[in-house]
Amino acid sequence: MPDDYPHLREEELESTQVFRGKLLDVRLDRVRLPDGADCLREYVRHQGAVVVIAQLDDGQLLFVRQHRYPLRRTILELPAGKIDAGEEIIDTATRELLEETGHQAAEWRYLGVMHPCVGYSDERIEIFLARGVRREAEPNLDSGEFLDVLSLSLEEALAAVKSGEITDAKTITGLFWAEKALLAGW
Repeated sequence: MPDDYPHLREEELESTQVFRGKLLDVRLDRVRLPDGADCLREYVRHQGAVVVIAQLDDGQLLFVRQHRYPLRRTILELPAGKIDAGEEIIDTATRELLEETGHQAAEWRYLGVMHPCVGYSDERIEIFLARGVRREAEPNLDSGEFLDVLSLSLEEALAAVKSGEITDAKTITGLFWAEKALLAGW
């Protein structure tokens, strides 16, 4: 997407890697602001992820429930996962749906992208709608990954957002897209 607002652009002058882990790459950059002053920016580089709105033939949507350590609680989410280096995003979506839920889809539709934490991360999450979803195998979870697979109607899921049971940004965004793609013909 072109930058139509050059008067707001910040120019990187220097970038320092503060920490590099399996998931996160923490940076401290010195930048030049639009007014010419220098400033420090802390942020996290992230390889990106996908989220899958998987619709079963009966109209129900697949969800996973898993403990999220940073929040110290169990969260209800749409299936999702990190993009591996060099991997096409549709391949990530297909792989994550199968690994997390044991399901495969006959039809895939790319819906869009969201940036969940623009103030401190460059993470992007690519959003897919999967239809003709059928159980093909048992979930094949990563080491240290534990989750439950369940299904909800779109109405039940939206009610869970309203009640505060669903608070995950990618899931809320995915449900916005699901509502528009499945009910409003987007």
